[in-house]
Amino acid sequence: MTRWLLLLAILLALTATAAPAPTPANSPMVARVSLNGPIGPAAAEYFDDAAERAVADGAVAIVLQLNTPGGLSDSMRQIIAGMLASKVPVLAYVAPGGARAASAGTYILYAAQIAAMAPATHVGAATPVKLGGSTPMPLQKPDAGPAAASSTGKAAASEDAESNKVLNDSIAYIRSLAQLRGRDAAWAEQAVRGAATLTASEAAQKHVIDFVANDAADLLAKASGRRVQVDGETVTLQLADATVRDYAPGSRSRFLGIITNPTIAYLLLLAGIFGLGLEALHPGAMLPGIVGGIALLVGLYALQLLPVNYAGLALMALGIGLLVAEAVTPTVGVFGVGGLVSFVLGSIMLMNTGVPGYAVNLGVIGGIAVCAAGLLVLVVWLVFRSRRSLQVTGDDAMRSDVAELLEPVGDNNETWVLVRGERWRARCATALPSGARVRVVGREGLLLRVEPL
Repeated sequence: MTRWLLLLAILLALTATAAPAPTPANSPMVARVSLNGPIGPAAAEYFDDAAERAVADGAVAIVLQLNTPGGLSDSMRQIIAGMLASKVPVLAYVAPGGARAASAGTYILYAAQIAAMAPATHVGAATPVKLGGSTPMPLQKPDAGPAAASSTGKAAASEDAESNKVLNDSIAYIRSLAQLRGRDAAWAEQAVRGAATLTASEAAQKHVIDFVANDAADLLAKASGRRVQVDGETVTLQLADATVRDYAPGSRSRFLGIITNPTIAYLLLLAGIFGLGLEALHPGAMLPGIVGGIALLVGLYALQLLPVNYAGLALMALGIGLLVAEAVTPTVGVFGVGGLVSFVLGSIMLMNTGVPGYAVNLGVIGGIAVCAAGLLVLVVWLVFRSRRSLQVTGDDAMRSDVAELLEPVGDNNETWVLVRGERWRARCATALPSGARVRVVGREGLLLRVEPL
């Protein structure tokens, strides 16, 4: 018995030694939200949802880890609005090494109470990109005259005024954020006006960020003790011993992230059109129509969240219409080639490629174009082949058939013949016995005209 008690005591001692030290009950919790990739509707939805969950879980601060090439202005402003309305401070942190906070990421970095960057990261290049692009005016000819010069000047002035309006609005927005957080407003204007960029150490020297941090623990240690404005009140950060909890995107955010990928949205649109086309050609199949309808609606929902060029969308619709017209009324490829060219150009123009991360993969467009071109060539080849083939139905096919007389030709020059396994009443001008072979030369209703071979 003593031996068993001794063994039990040793096991309890080993278990107590191996058990990890418990986390202090009063240790503060910091939520970490990571935005990797373009800033879009999915990113804005993710931040709002994660920030709400973090505050509900008792987080004392939010670490917003950034690695983005930029994105959509509306989504960026939604994220910044959530940061400014947050009940807890937001620490923007550009990480890991090699990451960047370009374009929209620069605005988000300026909006945070604490801005930090990891070594080997950079920030800047925040010049706004006009959705839909601009249409440059053609060069004026020397002999165009003063009227044409006046018209060109007015159009250029109008375009310049619109561009300046967007640029000045962006400059005012980032300067207001810089003044709110006490950061370098002059460099912020350079980042918007001239696409200026800075490395992490340069940004710290110019007071664009507060400091350079090696990792999340270093970020919390350096931020601890700093006084920041949160919801109109000044608070002192106490984060040195805080624990970091990662908040992953929810199911809705992940779903939006998938469908708002430009290539996925493009493929959903094509799948919807193809499915509805199959249902129209084969009524009652049901499955293609149901799947196609769902894919088309989801694709259209994703497109209305993305920077779509409506001229490209119109070209795609025209291309599909011409391809359908080629299938219904074959024109030896005229409609088909025009539809294919229109569809490919529309696909390339569909997304505004000036916005970082928002362009349809050209390899996907090329693959679909090659498949469509191959199908078009096959259809044209089948059309030409059918024109060269012999008729197998109708009067033209029957006119060269050989028939056998089932009865002798009567006095009224009529008899019965066997053609392709069918009995036909026939008329022959020559008296022939039963069993004679004749050739069909014409048809009058249900009466065949035949003649001897």
